[in-house]
Amino acid sequence: MQVKNPIEGAMTALVTPFKNGVLDLETYASLIKRQICNGIDALIPVGTTGESATLSHKEHKECIEVAVSVCRDSNIKVLAGAGSNSTQEAIELAKFAQSCGADAILCVTPYYNKPTQEGLFQHYKAVANAVEIPLMLYNVPSRTGVSLESATILRLFEEVSNVYGIKEASGSIEKVIDLNAQAEDLCIVSGEDVINYPILSCGGRGVISVTSNLLPNKIAELTHALLKEQNYTLAKQINNGLYAINKALFIESNPIPIKAAMYLSGLLKTLEYRLPLVEPNLKNMQFLEEILKQYEVV
Repeated sequence: MQVKNPIEGAMTALVTPFKNGVLDLETYASLIKRQICNGIDALIPVGTTGESATLSHKEHKECIEVAVSVCRDSNIKVLAGAGSNSTQEAIELAKFAQSCGADAILCVTPYYNKPTQEGLFQHYKAVANAVEIPLMLYNVPSRTGVSLESATILRLFEEVSNVYGIKEASGSIEKVIDLNAQAEDLCIVSGEDVINYPILSCGGRGVISVTSNLLPNKIAELTHALLKEQNYTLAKQINNGLYAINKALFIESNPIPIKAAMYLSGLLKTLEYRLPLVEPNLKNMQFLEEILKQYEVV
């Protein structure tokens, strides 16, 4: 039995703001409210963009709590980041997310230890079986050093009832087509903004966007144009218009450029990262300033 009413559509992988080295939860809440007002369907606290790898468990949980609290009286869903290279830690985070009211969890493939496909299957099965809420797989081999193969994804979808979808960030359109051809009910979402349009056009059912931290209205418009209106012409036009910023936001490791762009646009009061991440170099900062002149940040 597969999970009904899966979380899909226009989704934002939230940045985590800091002030003087600690979480800036007041700004975090205001960023979430802005997302709600700009048509986003779901929010992802403490994913890759949220610098989860350098947050303490306490901070990780605080971000989930704030996201759930702010979204409680809205129609916006919370897909909480609950990944780790330790299965037991991922289970702990998943259980916490469920206990505080998250609608689902997003679970990245374990990084650094490079498990086999059987290890990945057992990892995800253990995390999913520890909770009742839906689980979305997250495949991003460029960052984790391991890739979820199609056969493993399909096996998890077929054998684990609350595994409902995958954030596919491998950059392979062929993989998206392959998965959709074999399992039309699998919820495939884009994990790379530059290919949001082609993934949605090939059966994808949503996007988890970095760009939407800056331009949530445009990412929502693009996604809804395809999923709700089947307006491919409008969606392609929006996607083409976003190409420059989508590329610019990855001139250095995510989330370095997106936080810089948000700071330059006045959305972040301070520009802070957790080491080993640092501010963009001067040349890239100037480049972002020029690119931002093409867009209206509301």
